[in-house]
Amino acid sequence: MRVVSTVRVSAADVRPLALADDVPIDIAVSRSTSDRVYRAVGYGAGASTLVLMALIGLFLVLRGADAIRYAGWGFFTETRWLPTPAGGAFGIAALLLGTFVIAVVALVFAVPIAVGTALFITEYAPRWLRKPLTSLVDLLAAVPSLIYGIWGAAILQPREVYVSRFLSDHFGWFPPFHTTSVTGSGPTNLADFSASGFLAGIVVALMILPICAAVMREVFAQAPAGEKEGALALGGTRWGVIRDVVLPFGKGGIIGGSMLGLGRALGETIAVALIVSRSTRVHDLLEVLKTGGNSIAATIARSWSEASGMATSALMAAGLVLFVVTLLVNAGAGFIVGRSRSGAATEI
Repeated sequence: MRVVSTVRVSAADVRPLALADDVPIDIAVSRSTSDRVYRAVGYGAGASTLVLMALIGLFLVLRGADAIRYAGWGFFTETRWLPTPAGGAFGIAALLLGTFVIAVVALVFAVPIAVGTALFITEYAPRWLRKPLTSLVDLLAAVPSLIYGIWGAAILQPREVYVSRFLSDHFGWFPPFHTTSVTGSGPTNLADFSASGFLAGIVVALMILPICAAVMREVFAQAPAGEKEGALALGGTRWGVIRDVVLPFGKGGIIGGSMLGLGRALGETIAVALIVSRSTRVHDLLEVLKTGGNSIAATIARSWSEASGMATSALMAAGLVLFVVTLLVNAGAGFIVGRSRSGAATEI
């Protein structure tokens, strides 16, 4: 036998809940000891990273202040790099230009390959093949830069000079491929192309490829499955889905990955130092196919052991400029990814 209890409530007893009565409820969270320790370690690790970066920046400022005071604004406009223990003439203009030239060449080669690699792994490769391919691409980041530099100087350089001469001979009308004589025997002499920013850019491209591909791969993998399936259901092809769904969604990831790769390329040292010459002539730096590239990091690596006095301070000041530029590039990458649709989808 079932007993049903009925409660009668009149309309007068039902009072609308006013907005003022909506009071937030404080919920007390009791965290365990292990949770508190984990949070403290996490916050401490993040704070220590910021503190370490600030200390590095402060160290560079203090050690490079003498050179900046000595050179004044000329430190940022002077193209010569001839510091001496007592002073000399030096500036960062040409070295900074050469650094960006090599980094841009690296991006031209690395970004298209990284986009294609990320798309193949996420959209075309069978599921059982994706993890091995990802590991193989990431393995490139584990190869020391010294190995890349030796490979570029010993293996790639004797073969790349023919490519550079071909580009100079047939596409010299295009300003980046225009080359003037270095040795006096004509711009088609192979010696004119043996230690160029173009060669250094190719080597650096292999080094930044894993970074660019990893960021793009993670973003492409988060493309909305519903939109992709809807596009396929409407008769779209695989490439159509990639073009209309995956690439627009991953635009922020492409830009962010490219800028992170740019940050890595700007600071590359040993591989560039083993390949490029020590030229600080702006004309030579702009002709990427011609022998005469240089960069800030390579100059610091080659000159540090012999520097003293004002020359050491000049190298510290150059390192400070490179430090600030790299921070700005990486901060810009994070800002772009965070404001994009792909970045917003991954916010916590």
